[in-house]
Order: sequence, then structure tokens, then C-alpha cells
Amino acid sequence: MSEFDGLPTLRTPIAVAAFAGWNDAGESATGVIEHLENEWGATPLAALDPEDYYDFQVHRPQLSIASGGDTEYIEWPTTRVSYCTPPGAERDIVLIRGIEPNMRWRAFCEELLDLFLALEVDTVVLLGALLSDTPHTRPLPITGSATDAALITRYDITPSRYEGPTGIVGVLQEACGRVDITSMSFWVQVPHYVGQQPCPKANLALLHRLEDVLDMRMPLGELAEQAADWESAVNEAASADAEMADYVRSLEQREGEARPHQPSGDELAKMFEKYLRRPGANPD
Repeated sequence: MSEFDGLPTLRTPIAVAAFAGWNDAGESATGVIEHLENEWGATPLAALDPEDYYDFQVHRPQLSIASGGDTEYIEWPTTRVSYCTPPGAERDIVLIRGIEPNMRWRAFCEELLDLFLALEVDTVVLLGALLSDTPHTRPLPITGSATDAALITRYDITPSRYEGPTGIVGVLQEACGRVDITSMSFWVQVPHYVGQQPCPKANLALLHRLEDVLDMRMPLGELAEQAADWESAVNEAASADAEMADYVRSLEQREGEARPHQPSGDELAKMFEKYLRRPGANPD
């Protein structure tokens, strides 16, 4: 994708993006984009050429059989862009859901920036999720950052104090700032002891945060019920595991005494290594 002929005219669009991989513990960030695509009936707009950014031995293309059972086709891993008009909203939303690229990150960001400028996007909201030692029984903390200090005050953003290796979310946010596109990022903390299963409670937390920024009601669908079921399942697992139950209680007590712990660079790197070792860690 390098030419933008035939792009629709959107109403003061704002973009919301998330990327699978290192930035997406429990599929919590990309899950929000997929949820909004479905709830708002998003219209496909563009896709980046995967040849430029992905290692296909890491993110393998998927062979599928079309309905009818007689035609095979290849679905390539990529980053896809869609747009939608939420009911009652005064502006359109551009949704970006993809995979963190394996190479040429700066070119990847430049291509997205070109599209933002062509669509006249004035604000980009980036979503991320990280593993943390936060208890599943409490509201999941969300930290963030913004290109404008005034936004931190306006949206009551709890700044992240993390320093260390970053992902495509951090790189794209910095790139937006260089071309004067307002951008902000929100990171939800996912309990690390729960594992890498989807975390609807984290999806729900990010959606509620988006309500403030987009100034519109988010379609929750069945997420509230799914989040309640998820917490009940984790409670049941903890009740059957004394060590896990003790650990959860210790996190609850610590959270009552001080702010939730922000993982250090070394801790985050160890969590990332653990993520890479698990089966199916490389999304297609």
C-alpha cells in the first residue's frame, strides 16, 4: 500500500490502533479493535504489503479452504486498516489491527503516517497490554503517555515510568509526534499468573478508557458477562491452588498499601522471554 487513490472522505476521523505480539498480552489490545470492527460493522480500507515487513517463517501465511470445499487460498499476515461510522457519532473512526513488524519499523510507521495524513486523521490512539503483577480481583490499572502534556491532564492519564525496550506502539507514537499528529497510548496491565489466554476484563478496561477519549459510548456487547465469567474462572483456579491464592492475597494487600508495581526493564524482558517460549506465541 503506497498510493491512496479512491480513499473515502471521512468526518474528522480519529484512528485507534493495536498490534499483536509483544504489545498485546492476552490479546487484550487487538481484541478491542476486533470487537469494535464487529460491533460497528467496519469497512475494509487498506492493507500493508506484508512482503515489506514480515518474516514469513515467524508469521506463517495460513492456508484455508473456501466455502464449498473446492478452492484453497492463502491469507497473509499483515496490518489491516478499516473505518466505521459509529451510530450517533459526529466523527468517523479508523481502526488499525495488525502484527508488530519483524523488520523495517521506520518504513512501516511512515506508511501508516502517510495514510493518516491522506485521511486527515488528527488524533491517533494506540492500545497496548503488558503482563504485570496486578491482582485479577481489582480493576486492572491502565497507564499511558501522550505527545502533548495537556492531554495527560485532560484525560487524567496515569503516566508510565517504564524505561527500556519498546515495541511498535512506542515507535509509532513517537513518529506521530514528529509530524504533529496528536497521539496517546493506553496500556492495560494483565495479571501475569493467569497466563496468555484472552482477558475480557482487560478488553473492557481499555474500552472504558476509549469512551473518555472518543467521547462516545462504546458498544460492550457480551464483554461484561465474559469479564465476569473470566474472573470467576480465575477465582475457581485460585481456590484450588493454595500457592496461587496466597499470591493473589499478597498482591491485594500490597495494592491496598501502595500504587501497583510497574515492571522494570529486566522484569519485562523476562516476561517477554516466557511469552516467546509458549506454544503459539507467534500470531499469524
